[in-house]
Amino acid sequence: MNLHTSLQEGAAWFDLLDPVQQERVVRDTKIAVVEAGSIIEHKGGMASAWIGVLSGLVKVSVGNADGKMASLTGVPTGGWIGEGSLLKREHRKYDVVALRQSVIARLRGDTFDWLLDNSIPFNRYLLHQLNERVAQFIGKAEYDRLLAPDARVARCLAELFNPLLYPSKSTRLEITQEEIGYLARISRQRTNQALGALETAGLLRVEYGAVQVLDLEGLKEYGI
Repeated sequence: MNLHTSLQEGAAWFDLLDPVQQERVVRDTKIAVVEAGSIIEHKGGMASAWIGVLSGLVKVSVGNADGKMASLTGVPTGGWIGEGSLLKREHRKYDVVALRQSVIARLRGDTFDWLLDNSIPFNRYLLHQLNERVAQFIGKAEYDRLLAPDARVARCLAELFNPLLYPSKSTRLEITQEEIGYLARISRQRTNQALGALETAGLLRVEYGAVQVLDLEGLKEYGI
């Protein structure tokens, strides 16, 4: 795997850097292939790297001592997470778990800090990402409380196509009904019903192990 090419394709911020900065990022980024169900980052661990999904799908989740779990968000190919914990130099407050086999990049925390000190474009990118992340979680808190299951699935899928957080040009996402259920926090059976309703509405097409989005704006507005 050519890491420079992989970062160009899987990190929207990489091309904002100058050649010297890119060279250091390539040197200080480690790549790992993780299997479905693997914990990529543990809740409570000290944040020491910025985490990127070069391919695959992961979820950010929290749990308690009783074994109850809640998915906070999904992160598809092109997403980078964990900048908040790095900026605050704190222990992670969530688990990061692979929903399917994924290729994960880890950029060293000290190099992340160095980019903040030396790249204005990188700082601007990060500000936009943090702002979008806040909006995402405010929206999630709203729809988890107010929307019916069909609309929750619609909004969950729309999140995975956020052009700022996950800048993929594809309108097709490899994701199973079970994985959508995990992220939307509803049963697989109810997820299947919701996808059927969204397909009937002409918003998406369900394929084997994937979803093809036909109307992203319609997904965002569904159920309002």
